[in-house]
Amino acid sequence: MTKLVSIVGRSNVGKSTLFNRLIGYKKSIVNSKSCVTRDRNYGFCNWNGIDFCLIDTGGYTNKFNNIFDKKICEQFFFALEESDLILFLVDPSNKILEIDYEISKILHKLKKTIYLVINKIDLLKKKENISEFFKLGFSKKYCISSINGAGTGELLDSIVEIFKIKNTDLFVKKKNQFIPKLAIVGRPNVGKSTLINTLLNKNQNIVSNISGTTRDSLEVFYKKFGIECILVDTAGIRKKKKIKENIEFYSVMRAIKSIKNSDVCLLLIDSISGMESQDLNIFKIIENNNKGIILLINKCDLIKNKFLEKILKKKIKKIIAPFKDVPIFFTSSYKKKNLIKSLKTAIKIAFKLKLKIKTSLLNKIMLPIINKYPHPLINGKPITIKYCSQLPTYNPQFLFFSNYPNLIKKSYKRFLEKKLREKFNFTGIPIKILFRLK
Repeated sequence: MTKLVSIVGRSNVGKSTLFNRLIGYKKSIVNSKSCVTRDRNYGFCNWNGIDFCLIDTGGYTNKFNNIFDKKICEQFFFALEESDLILFLVDPSNKILEIDYEISKILHKLKKTIYLVINKIDLLKKKENISEFFKLGFSKKYCISSINGAGTGELLDSIVEIFKIKNTDLFVKKKNQFIPKLAIVGRPNVGKSTLINTLLNKNQNIVSNISGTTRDSLEVFYKKFGIECILVDTAGIRKKKKIKENIEFYSVMRAIKSIKNSDVCLLLIDSISGMESQDLNIFKIIENNNKGIILLINKCDLIKNKFLEKILKKKIKKIIAPFKDVPIFFTSSYKKKNLIKSLKTAIKIAFKLKLKIKTSLLNKIMLPIINKYPHPLINGKPITIKYCSQLPTYNPQFLFFSNYPNLIKKSYKRFLEKKLREKFNFTGIPIKILFRLK
């Protein structure tokens, strides 16, 4: 099992900056505004050949000024519970605050390895401020700068020295093993975090009825009911003109990046409002990035008439045309309806994306269909297709060789796509068809 290291402390001491520094890329949003990080954010670090999982947490507080403060503290305690080692980050630019003492008291009660990490030493003018933090009573102390990396090498050396026992990284693909990455995407407040919490049967991510609650893209390993995958909770993607602050802008950018880095996207649609223009925009982002896609009509327990489900499904297929060959499930986190079924379908699509059809088999199936239903004459010229093959790309792309590739109609291209989907079961997968001169 992978070793877990959590970074904790009060707000604005540089936890997310250190998290990004140690994992090697900007995964957590960093901002001078307090309480930007809300959920536990996971990332992986490799140092001297040793892998461990790093957890970024929200700033601990004892004053609950809004709906999120209490929930952030809950995530703080969840991180402490699951961690093997804890980095207690402090800022010596100020004297020890009462909240620092309170956090240290909580940590001293734990029977776990605690490192006191004194951050922002590059900004420090008075060195005596550092020694003041020794009063917190932790034997292992490190002075670092998460901005420029000073002291982080020594900190990592000490961490991996503890973790030198053999461990297995659950998030990283093992040799010859493919672990699908499934991104849960959609507009704000459609139930993305609730769905993941229901699947995990715990409060993994903060949930509220306020849109924009989730800010970072949060990954978690899932292994239940014969399913093994990585679930990615993303921030709600709203229209550009409705984005009012920089933090939300970065959240949306990370959500779009998660789509690009995933294998399959589960697009959640509100069952009451139906598929709106922004849902279609997100659908097109997924399709244009050639990712597998499943539509989840969420909160279906609010639909009282089953006949309305059929109408809604028909309406959605009409909106997403011509790419209509997409699985649609009516889901409910409250009733746990179709959640596992949709995950299993997503896993099948993820593996189907990797399918490479032999050229001989492709021609054996497609050429008789083409001969039976040939392309109509163009200005009296017969359009022939004599050969086809699959390109060695990540997503399914097929090349058809014709005597007049530029004259082939879009309707015939859609016909070929339909037949490929029927014969090779490419449901939920965007496929591309190209024509070349033979």
